[in-house]
Amino acid sequence: MSDQTKQKNYVLPIAMMFALFAMISFVTGLPAPFGVIVQNQFGASNFQATLGFLANFIAYAFMGLPAGILLQKIGYKKTALIAVAVGFIGVGIQYLSGVAESYMVYLTGAFVSGFSMCILNTVVNPMLNTLGGGGKKGNQLIQTGGSLNSISATIVPVLVGYLMGSNVDERTIDKANPALFIAMGIFAVAFVVLLLMQIPEPRLATKSNVKYEHSPLAFRHFKLGTIAIFCYVGIEIGIPHFVNLFMTSPTAEGGLAIDSTIAGSVAGTYWFLMMIGRMVGASVGAKFSSKSMLTFASSVGIILILLGIFSPLATTVSMPVFKSDISFGLAQVPINVMFLVLCGLCTSIMWGGIFNLAVEGLGKYTEAASGIFMVMVCGGGILPVIQGAVADATSYLACYWIIIAAMAYLFYYALVGCKNVNTDIPVE
Repeated sequence: MSDQTKQKNYVLPIAMMFALFAMISFVTGLPAPFGVIVQNQFGASNFQATLGFLANFIAYAFMGLPAGILLQKIGYKKTALIAVAVGFIGVGIQYLSGVAESYMVYLTGAFVSGFSMCILNTVVNPMLNTLGGGGKKGNQLIQTGGSLNSISATIVPVLVGYLMGSNVDERTIDKANPALFIAMGIFAVAFVVLLLMQIPEPRLATKSNVKYEHSPLAFRHFKLGTIAIFCYVGIEIGIPHFVNLFMTSPTAEGGLAIDSTIAGSVAGTYWFLMMIGRMVGASVGAKFSSKSMLTFASSVGIILILLGIFSPLATTVSMPVFKSDISFGLAQVPINVMFLVLCGLCTSIMWGGIFNLAVEGLGKYTEAASGIFMVMVCGGGILPVIQGAVADATSYLACYWIIIAAMAYLFYYALVGCKNVNTDIPVE
């Protein structure tokens, strides 16, 4: 009976972690459609259009370790409240960049938002894994939270693409203000709800002044897992971002000159497929191991990217897309684009699988591990910048070789690197 009561008490904290998961993707997804905006409003190159991601994700490199320390010292609730407040400020600065018509102010806002996203990620992942008791159940909760994460990520490019419309001259930050207001409203509501809610604080009361004899970096599978998450976040962000730029850029620049509303719907469909994949992952997460799911997803992802690179552009398909009026329609796109968008099904389960494998067996080192883990999320800013440089030097499709290399590492980690070879280290 006590176990049932305990599970009931965890329903509200789990729901709040799910809500925070959704907030992370909404704000993190803004640099993708904003990349199209800054190319028009500020004349940015492909490389410069990815700097919003770099500003957002490089904050993880600065804040990952401090976020882990915060989690250890003040607990989940206070850490989350700080993150939500910082997020509100970051999105507010991005709004001001439209008022000031300043590219640097926009990058500043993306950087501040990145601090918030890093702290939130540091909270929600170990919290869900802990509430699920680790293992397959912990993976299942993270996959479920990831489904809500994907809903927000689906909405962002579709919403901003709809707000910009088909007139190229109107692709400005001011036109995207409603999306920023929505994000600020979500932060404000979440802050109030979080302030009034009780969240369990595992191990906080018993370890305030305890110094551990080891660190998470003593575990080989965790160190390799941090590299895996660096690669994964770059993959997740880079695929749809360059699909969007590829479609909206003029043909003279190697793009397809597709209307931004249609392109936003196509890019949004990538995130919609991630949502579908995460729902499937959540339903089967208790039956299949994270290892087998990551192995399957990374191998299929490599095949889809290769098809996207080598398929003839002249071959077009009528692709079902998620539209701004929350319905489905058909968009005529090159078959390459369809293969790249289908990768959303593969990337959908990777985050939860990698995190679960990397922290499995860490015990008392889990909170500190989460902070280190978040440092490597900066891959979401670094790999797309490398892709942008390759795209400027060669072509949009050629930049996807960076994605293939990153996918290959995930395949290696799933097969070999995830094994805990340091079971002799005490973790309780």
